[in-house]
Amino acid sequence: MYTYQKNNQYFAQIADGIDDLVEAELAGLGAQNIRPGVRGVFFSANPETLYAINYGSRLCTRVLAPLTSFDCHTSEELYAGARNIKWTDFFSTAQTFAIFANVSKSTINHSQYAGLVVKDAIVDWYRDKFGRRPNVDSKTPDVWLNLHLLENHATISLDTSGSSLHRRGYRTATLKAPMKETVAAAAIKLSGWDGSQPLYDPMCGSGTILIEAMMQYCRIPAGFFRKRFGFEALADYDRDLWARTKARIDSGIRALPEGLIGGSDITPGAVAAARVNCRKFKSGDRIELNLSDYRRLGEIQNKVIITNPPYGIRMGNAREMDRFYKNLGDFLKKQCKGSTAYVYFGDRVLIKQMGLKASWKRPLQTGGLDGRLVKYEMY
Repeated sequence: MYTYQKNNQYFAQIADGIDDLVEAELAGLGAQNIRPGVRGVFFSANPETLYAINYGSRLCTRVLAPLTSFDCHTSEELYAGARNIKWTDFFSTAQTFAIFANVSKSTINHSQYAGLVVKDAIVDWYRDKFGRRPNVDSKTPDVWLNLHLLENHATISLDTSGSSLHRRGYRTATLKAPMKETVAAAAIKLSGWDGSQPLYDPMCGSGTILIEAMMQYCRIPAGFFRKRFGFEALADYDRDLWARTKARIDSGIRALPEGLIGGSDITPGAVAAARVNCRKFKSGDRIELNLSDYRRLGEIQNKVIITNPPYGIRMGNAREMDRFYKNLGDFLKKQCKGSTAYVYFGDRVLIKQMGLKASWKRPLQTGGLDGRLVKYEMY
């Protein structure tokens, strides 16, 4: 038996700073024994719950099923440990695979080298058994594997997600530096928006915040458009159980009311991209989209505003950024009375340019940026 089969424990990789949100989400999806780890959380789940988490999680990046773990001080020990796995339980010579490796505080201190050792062990295992080997595909493999080497202890896992769960599959039209879907979902969770007030994004870009809000309200699972998941490669995968789990979750989907979610952008290409992405959903045409400078929108009162303004590489020089954020602060203060705004700052230095008192600031990292989600209440 593999490690995950012995203890029913898995590991969810997540972005920094959202542990509490992920723990609540996993519990809602049926996970048990949830506890924090390094850049993720451990949890227990039966197969049905594992399938549901991969299909429904809006915040997790990947979910790993540990296959084996062992002490590892040398490359020889790492090679031997990887060869102890019966790899045909997960993929054949006709399929492809890839390995993500992460090493920390270990004698083997280079992740790429550690991954190469495991790759060699796998292909040598196949050659010895069949005289031929599977190929490596670093972009779209049939099976994703993970090596975690911490303090000279190695864990080899199968990625039950198959690829990063932030890739929802709805963003066929995009712009430069779009907001990551999991970050948008986290911002909406942190706002507490539940559909009792209209939601508006005055700088919607290709529509990520609007679509994530719609998916949460309509109970559309985050993996709705995914064609396959990594758990389908597990030795004990139950096809019928997955079909029943998917049907159960899909049965909870509901329609989006007219006028509940809307957004706008000053760029025609952004609005066009948002329309394309929204229309992938049955209720997507009920998201109101407008081509407009946010300052020309008139009053946006008694709404929840969630937005990800341009920053850094998406803007010009520092003076232009300062002026932009001052104007944004003036807009919220003068035109959004009675509304609550949640503004994501990819560069937290820009927060002071808003000229507004924040109710709270929450770290929310994405793409290597130490960002902040800031709440403003417009009385």
